[in-house]
Amino acid sequence: MDEGHENEGEGKKGGSLDRKAEMEKLGGAELHRRLTEVDPEMASMLHPHDTRKIARSLQVHAETGVPHSHWLEEQRGQEGGDVLGGPLRYPDPCIFWLHADMEAIDERLDRRVDQMLLTGLIDELRDFHLRFNQQKIQDQSQDYQHGIFQSIGFKEFHEYLTCPDEMTQEVRETLRNQGVENLKMATRRYARKQNKWVRNRFLKRPGDNVPAVYGLDVTDVSQWEETVLNPALLILDSLTKGERPTVEPMRVEGAGKRNKRSRHTCELCDKVIIGDLEWTAHLKSKKHHYHVRKRRKSEPEPERASDQPQGTTPPPTPITVGPTLGNSTTLAPGSAETCGESESPGTSSTEKEAPVL
Repeated sequence: MDEGHENEGEGKKGGSLDRKAEMEKLGGAELHRRLTEVDPEMASMLHPHDTRKIARSLQVHAETGVPHSHWLEEQRGQEGGDVLGGPLRYPDPCIFWLHADMEAIDERLDRRVDQMLLTGLIDELRDFHLRFNQQKIQDQSQDYQHGIFQSIGFKEFHEYLTCPDEMTQEVRETLRNQGVENLKMATRRYARKQNKWVRNRFLKRPGDNVPAVYGLDVTDVSQWEETVLNPALLILDSLTKGERPTVEPMRVEGAGKRNKRSRHTCELCDKVIIGDLEWTAHLKSKKHHYHVRKRRKSEPEPERASDQPQGTTPPPTPITVGPTLGNSTTLAPGSAETCGESESPGTSSTEKEAPVL
């Protein structure tokens, strides 16, 4: 919080970030154990592999002396708050989502990268590398998961920037071209994650104070006034008059109330799953059904279900043994994330990436 001591606040903030980064190095299991001791409710809502969010909750507790879950509960309990968080800052807001076909977005992003290269991106990266990153690499202390170094546009050129002087020009050019392609792929991937975030945050999550989202198609920017500007002005005019816009807000079919923080355990796959949607997806996954079939083959013959059609595997039935701090703990031969792959919310690290301008 800014209490008027600018320099002191900046130093404290920097120290907090350093402590959080140090905690993340301990690993998810140890961090989750520590969080369970000081804030069991928050620990029950976070996947043990989600080191960043666990470290953040530990940081909040260490700096305030109050469990992170208590702060969140206080926000939700404010007038106008709901299960998603505290009240909105402004009354009666709406959201305009400027969306486009992914093919059109990909073409624009590729052109944007090409323009960045023409305006000196490589020289900027090389200068930044020499001043701030070269020594870290020599000391084996480089970390592309924190700070500015995780930004899209830097780590993709690592091989090119660290290429030894004795390498031929042909090899250098190959590494440079590979870095360009990696940059384009990472930028396109990030755009897809942004689209997914908008859908999950505003279209799929129920909540009384989630603003209405109106989609405006910007696939053809030459039609800006017809497809974006004029429709947006009409919607705003209706809302300011208290009228219902002629354009309906966007909705996602089948989006129901799902608990993103419910905790489930798959004993067969030895997995912890956070979230109803992930739990359902795991129950349908091939690797989970592989473990189901494997267990059935190991069972004595009388215990097998004799009335099942040959070649079919009935879906396992979860058994909820009781709520754990507001979230159900489910013991069943299933789980929400694909076995062998962690779908924890910690993939949030890449969501913090931002294109280097």
